[in-house]
Amino acid sequence: MTPGAPRPEPVQVVKQRRDAALQTLVAGVPYIRFLGITFDRRGDELTAVLPFDDKLIGNPQLPALHGGVTAAFLETAAIIGLSWSLLWEDMEAGRIDPARLDPLLLPRLPKTIDFTLDYLRSGLPRDAYARARVNRSGRRYASVHVEAWQDNRGRLFAQATGHFLVPAREA
Repeated sequence: MTPGAPRPEPVQVVKQRRDAALQTLVAGVPYIRFLGITFDRRGDELTAVLPFDDKLIGNPQLPALHGGVTAAFLETAAIIGLSWSLLWEDMEAGRIDPARLDPLLLPRLPKTIDFTLDYLRSGLPRDAYARARVNRSGRRYASVHVEAWQDNRGRLFAQATGHFLVPAREA
C-alpha cells in the first residue's frame, strides 16, 4: 500500500452497504412485501425467494401455486434483477453513494414492454426461487430471462423472457 493512500474499506462494511442498497430498492415496491418475496445477494448475483404461504395457492385440489403469483414472482425477479444490475454498475463506478440511498431518490424501475411466461409444471406448495439473467441492456431497452425452481435448480417449474424500457439515467 502506498503511504498516504486511503485504506480500502473492510469487506464487511462494503457488504453491509450493498445489502442496504438492495433493501432500499426492494422497499419501494409494496407488492413485493405482500407476496413475501425476499432477495438473497451473493456478490452481484441475486436469487429471489418466494416463501410458501397458503394465500399463494390457486388450486387447493392439487394444491398448486396460483398462476398469477408465479407470473408476478418471475416479473418481480426480472425487474429487481435488472434494476440491481444498473444500480450495481452505478455504485461500482462511484456514480451513486450507497450510504446515501433514499427510496425517493432511486431511479425509477424499468417498465415492462412485454413478458412471456412458460409454465413448465405446477408450482408445489413450498418455497420457490428465481434468478434473472440480463441478456441485453442498453440505454433505453433491456432483455431479461428468468428461471424459477423449487427443490431442484435443474427442474424448473416456470421460465420467462421480458423486455423492459429502462428509465433514463442521470449523467
